[in-house]
Amino acid sequence: MADRTSLSHGADIAPARSWWGWGDPGQALPDAECAELAALVPGAAGTAQPIPSIASLELPPVRLSAPRTLAHLVSGDPADRAGHTYGKAFRDVVRALHGDLAAAPDLVAFPREERDVVDLLDWAAASDVAVIPYGAGSSVVGGVEYRAKTHSGVLSMDLSGMGRVLEIDRVSRSARIQAGALGPCLEAQLRPHGLTLRHFPQSFAFSTLGGWLATRAGGHYATLHTHIDDLTAALRVVTPAGVSESLRLPGSGAGPSPDRLFLGSEGTLGIITEAWMRLQDRPVHKASASVVFDRFPAAVDAVRAIAQSGLHPANCRLLDPGEAALSGVAGGGRSVLVLGVESAHHPVDGRLAELVALARDHGGSPVGGSTAAGDSAVGDSAAEAWRSAFLRMPYIRDGLARMSVISETFETACTWDRFPELYEAVHRDVGAAVRAATGAEALINCRFTHVYPDGPAPYFTVIAPGRRGSEVAMWDAIKAAAMHTLGEHRATVTHHHAVGRDHRPGYDRQRPEPFALALRAAKQALDPAAILNPGVLFDAAG
Repeated sequence: MADRTSLSHGADIAPARSWWGWGDPGQALPDAECAELAALVPGAAGTAQPIPSIASLELPPVRLSAPRTLAHLVSGDPADRAGHTYGKAFRDVVRALHGDLAAAPDLVAFPREERDVVDLLDWAAASDVAVIPYGAGSSVVGGVEYRAKTHSGVLSMDLSGMGRVLEIDRVSRSARIQAGALGPCLEAQLRPHGLTLRHFPQSFAFSTLGGWLATRAGGHYATLHTHIDDLTAALRVVTPAGVSESLRLPGSGAGPSPDRLFLGSEGTLGIITEAWMRLQDRPVHKASASVVFDRFPAAVDAVRAIAQSGLHPANCRLLDPGEAALSGVAGGGRSVLVLGVESAHHPVDGRLAELVALARDHGGSPVGGSTAAGDSAVGDSAAEAWRSAFLRMPYIRDGLARMSVISETFETACTWDRFPELYEAVHRDVGAAVRAATGAEALINCRFTHVYPDGPAPYFTVIAPGRRGSEVAMWDAIKAAAMHTLGEHRATVTHHHAVGRDHRPGYDRQRPEPFALALRAAKQALDPAAILNPGVLFDAAG
């Protein structure tokens, strides 16, 4: 078929990646900027924690030796081991800064094709080696860190060498893509065909398709296709028990979905190697505007009306007064709603006007605004200020970590009727936990990342001064309080960050016990040696 293309090449360009913190090491904040940030947090440390060199690290000795037939796929290099020890949560960054890499994997594997994955898993299962699937390491929930003590060794399996778009079906608007494809490389391969996956998480440049699938990641867009689940047509997964490949269909009612078993399984049941993904035409019409509210409850009501209107904005970010001020978008106790619409086929000016009118009906005051056609369209100044702050936030978090400032973020979702009480409870109860852990008042901000007709997805940020050497214990106490508060108010333990190991206590309480039994049974059937990402989601033995 002329509209179906098989591709034998792809983008192998991997960005430079910090071994200790977020993203591009060249974008890390210098010492002086770290100090300037910390000056805004009373009680913060006066000097930035130095970044240790890899040569100075004391890594645990390597306990494994790969078979000769697999030796070309694995590395015991200290830089590879250090870079694959942790994800990018606050506690990961702090431990790396303190040179604590006791959890370093023994070896790092870099498979280039599916056969390599099969061979590596066969060796690991026969040798009692734990295997930690690794996309690009952007997990903020302990998803790529081995914490058990029961295996003879640990292998981190890095899928970044499998990053090609293998096939494009233009008629059905879908593509078969290897799981190790980084966001920018994936989009670069789709762009010549006028297509896009349209999935842009904050970690876009430093995360992979397989990671998105394994964690049920949420993208940038606030309504409709919010999660990678919505864009998934079929999966190919290597498990120790065999290869699972589902049938690509637009929809099916044939029993429980095999894809749903592996979506969100976080590397515990198998390693995703390929997926057929649903694509979209690239948008050419875009428009954005911002609306300011004097009262946060009125802003919440406006967003609920928008979410239930059927207008489906691409962007619908509500920033509470603290978040608006921290991002430099607005001050004076005002909240800001950032709206955006886009289309590949139709002008969107009218839709944006309807959205702004809804916000105005609830007491909002539009500021600026822009409507334009073409990819060069630029939103209003508030939207651009938010976007810049959004992309810079992980680097700011790392800078604060170097100053021993506790920075915790947690996201959730709840129904609209429960949100006001949840918002108050987070400020009250998590604020109390911060005072108990640090002796200081916390800055607690909130924004909506996604909105649904039946509820929002609030994303909370907690900032407080910490004590050098005690940052991890303080963070753990605050995290525990946050998880307890979410559970008490029937909000999910995570909306798009995944469960990993850090959210396990909350997830254990949230999921139904019969479902936990089914998960353990699936684990026993697919991974009888219990080598895949032990400790994530559930304990294999019960």
